[in-house]
Amino acid sequence: MTDVQAIDVDITTEDGVADAYLAHPADGRPRPGVLFYQDAYGLRPHLRSMADRLAAAGYTVLVPNVFYRLGRTPVVELPEFIDPDADPTIWERLGPVVASLTPDLVKRDAGAYLRWLADSPLVTDGPVAVTGYCMGARLTLWTTAAHPDRIAAAAGFHGGGLATDQPTSPHLGAPDITAELYFGHADNDPSLPPEQIERFEKALTDAGVRHTCEVYPGASHGYTQADTPAYDRKADERHWAALLDLLDRTF
Repeated sequence: MTDVQAIDVDITTEDGVADAYLAHPADGRPRPGVLFYQDAYGLRPHLRSMADRLAAAGYTVLVPNVFYRLGRTPVVELPEFIDPDADPTIWERLGPVVASLTPDLVKRDAGAYLRWLADSPLVTDGPVAVTGYCMGARLTLWTTAAHPDRIAAAAGFHGGGLATDQPTSPHLGAPDITAELYFGHADNDPSLPPEQIERFEKALTDAGVRHTCEVYPGASHGYTQADTPAYDRKADERHWAALLDLLDRTF
């Protein structure tokens, strides 16, 4: 592990300016880039600490506020410990925000994020990796399918809605993916029932995508998020091992 430096940056997109968090090894040398997609709760201290940990392993990590069209971080004010069961208004406020981010907007914004990484002196030349959490796992798939020449590896953890019956379902982009994928599914996850897990893996297999999909026993949706009741330390450490192994193989 190395010392980390972190700053806030602004990224110009086709629709405005996205605020973002950038973490990288403090020596300032260029490192492989990682686009890090947030969960629905947004860019907050816990996600910054995750980005710092990934940067300490030798990567330049960009965490954009994907809801930037609705304002700079924090788009929705949330408590330090986020428990929707204790405060049902959390999802009443977040629901419309999440719904506002369509697949087309995700793909368009991804182009801006990837260009920013390509232009940064802190990022090595060549393709980058993407990782995403909860909602961010869907964003990872849409990005990886839309920009196959820029993505070498992609990971998603406790993602929901990965293989639905909708025409915009992320699994339908599998034929366009050239990156190697790793997905760690939550065992207890109503947003990704067994039939979706099966449909998702079949789509990847049929498309010839190099992939590993694993179900984490006993883990709930959100198992990596230490500022929520869903956090599962064992599953979280398994996620870190899997993610770093994927990146090590790639770069």
